[in-house]
Amino acid sequence: MSNERLVSLRNPWFVASVSATVALFLFSALVGFVWLPSAQKDAQFQGLWNAICSAAGVPRTWYSGTPVESTVRTSTVVVTPQMLDHPSATSIGRGATLAMRCTMCHGVRGLSEANSPNLAGQYAAVVYKELQDFRGGARTNAIMTPMVGNLSDQDMKDLAAYYSYLPRLRAYHPDSGEPAPRIVVSGAPMRNIAPCASCHGGLVSKAGSPWLEGQSAFYIRAQLQAFASGSRHNDISEQMRNVARQMTPAEIEAAARYYSNQP
Repeated sequence: MSNERLVSLRNPWFVASVSATVALFLFSALVGFVWLPSAQKDAQFQGLWNAICSAAGVPRTWYSGTPVESTVRTSTVVVTPQMLDHPSATSIGRGATLAMRCTMCHGVRGLSEANSPNLAGQYAAVVYKELQDFRGGARTNAIMTPMVGNLSDQDMKDLAAYYSYLPRLRAYHPDSGEPAPRIVVSGAPMRNIAPCASCHGGLVSKAGSPWLEGQSAFYIRAQLQAFASGSRHNDISEQMRNVARQMTPAEIEAAARYYSNQP
């Protein structure tokens, strides 16, 4: 049995393995910190030291040009689960008076006979957010934009309180022998689509997500198509745009018809 020490410069196997490891490390460092960064044409990668620093995540000079401002306005409303959840009777009464101007499109009791959204029983935070988005330009509409122009913040809260106070249309899904659309109950995980019911369902709702039961199929379809095309962009963190872009036309139609079911 050999008495030669394993970790020793006299051991040729130890020397060879350490040398190979060091050579592999140096080769990887050269490729990752010098060659690949130098192949980039961006300004922060020009020069050997810049390439090394940029690859390490600490470029010598950060971008100092004028930031490009987005031309798309997005929602700035911060929605919380407790937002507007305890309206006063006074606020509801004021909202009822203000809502008289809204009856032509949204109905006398918040139930539209056209293709405008039903607002009866809608979550107060949702109504308030959408009104704020119309006023701020995050959401545009030829009718709604001028309608909200002279509303104060308190007016919007009062309207939200009134409409959330009204009885909403309940879920109505008759047993026709056909299961609920898969996009509604299961989503499409491989396309990163969460189930519609996880945010808009009758069992659970996510803060800022509207109640969809009873809305017209035309309205739901139009909004999903608008999110998919990017013409509507007031969703928080781009959630609905990311979902709608991945949905097929058949899935959009199935979701619209499912939620629009009424006796």
